[in-house]
Amino acid sequence: MGVTTKETETVHSRTFRLTEPHVVQELMVDRSVRSGFVVIEPTLASICHADLRYFGGHRKPEVLAKKLPMALLHEGIGTVVGGASAKLPIGQKVVIVPYLPGYLLHGLEPEQCCPACRGEIADNYCSRGGFLGSGTDGIAQSRLVLPELCAIPIPASIPDEIAVLSELCSVSFRALRAVRDKLGEARVAVFGDGPVGYLTAAMLHHAFGVDRNRLTVFGAIREKLDQFTFATTEMVQSYDFRSGGSKADIVVECTGGRFSESAINQGIDLLKYGGHLIAMGVSEELVPINTRDVLEKGITIHGSSRSSDKDFRDVLQVMEDADCQSTLRKLLPDAYTAVSTGDDFAKAMESALAHRDWRKTLLDFHW
Repeated sequence: MGVTTKETETVHSRTFRLTEPHVVQELMVDRSVRSGFVVIEPTLASICHADLRYFGGHRKPEVLAKKLPMALLHEGIGTVVGGASAKLPIGQKVVIVPYLPGYLLHGLEPEQCCPACRGEIADNYCSRGGFLGSGTDGIAQSRLVLPELCAIPIPASIPDEIAVLSELCSVSFRALRAVRDKLGEARVAVFGDGPVGYLTAAMLHHAFGVDRNRLTVFGAIREKLDQFTFATTEMVQSYDFRSGGSKADIVVECTGGRFSESAINQGIDLLKYGGHLIAMGVSEELVPINTRDVLEKGITIHGSSRSSDKDFRDVLQVMEDADCQSTLRKLLPDAYTAVSTGDDFAKAMESALAHRDWRKTLLDFHW
């Protein structure tokens, strides 16, 4: 199904839309291809916990009512099959950047869009932008039309199954940029033994050079922690956070959900005076935190969500390293899940929802 497009051409996209929790509708959607946009055929995608929260109906009813119907998925790669890009020829393999700056979507100059696009605040917080699989149709479709900037060529040295992890890695990389100038000497603690914690620890080690004697990962399941061979590991159930061991300069919270409260407050206990707490875990409910110690210790709290094309480009450079690829492979499944139809996609989502494996679920699209 190769496509050659002109500036005003329309492409037809087989789209798997979630219409309500557990219900996927397969339909054809016409998408226009504007100047500066490319057409991508998704080939490999990864399921995120955010996708499962939508699919399983674990978001608040008002959120679901606002977001659905919507095609899911925001972690993926694909092949350029159309558009008029001088930089991205037909057949080029690309990483898909799900964050879509508003100035590109609305045909504006960056200065006309918002504080993020003007450079006044971080560029991943555009108030007029979009995000694939979160209010905007995501990667679960046969023809994805994206701004050229949001499709990044995959270096030949990076296998597809590693490149598909770049979105999660880029989010961790973006969060760590807030304390980049301190990572050369800082003692860092990561809370969370799931994929987000693993990839955050991996970026600390491979992208920022934080070695094992300065990197500690706290988790609740020993089998998971044993995978963190590049870090020191501790069980949260038995560690004395107020008086035990060395204090941390930086804590990164990667738990989310009902464990956010304990992780954040244990991190506050662990931090040195003047330390930094980076919150990455997503929770649906408000999380109470120990503000007294935040004030008394002079702790700086950083919130970080999503990433921009710049972070992807930096992460892809890190991913070219063979040691980094070896670390990331521990998150890969033994086999891909083939997806050709909307029913295939729904079954894959049901399986991922029912069996929350530590490793990622990769969807191999056959359009």
